[in-house]
Amino acid sequence: MANSSDTLFSKALRLSTLLAVAIAIVGSLLGYLFYQLPGVFAALLGAGVSALFGTMTILSIWFGGKLSLNGFYAMVLGGWLFKFLLFAGVLLALQNAEGFAGPVFFFAVVATVLGGLAIDSWLVLKGRVPTVGK
Repeated sequence: MANSSDTLFSKALRLSTLLAVAIAIVGSLLGYLFYQLPGVFAALLGAGVSALFGTMTILSIWFGGKLSLNGFYAMVLGGWLFKFLLFAGVLLALQNAEGFAGPVFFFAVVATVLGGLAIDSWLVLKGRVPTVGK
């Protein structure tokens, strides 16, 4: 039987994935409305990148929680540094890209990040994870 923190993390992954899919769909429709095909591509890329990074955060905390305190910090902070460098690389690659709608990318990323924070906050507030071991 899975413990309550495993249930919490798997629920966070499921809800974050559903959020990213919803933002990709809505963002693609709005992106197409304002920028045609470059807007669709930007919305899909923005939602996908944000979903990937959110998933990496959830997994690093989930797996890091099974390690010692030093291992936890190494996993979470190492993952954060990796994501920072990877996102900087994505932005650098897209900086002068032709046929790319930057505003749609920006709003898709912001919507996915804020939605992910809302999901995580809601799950933590409603979660029933014991804080004291047996």
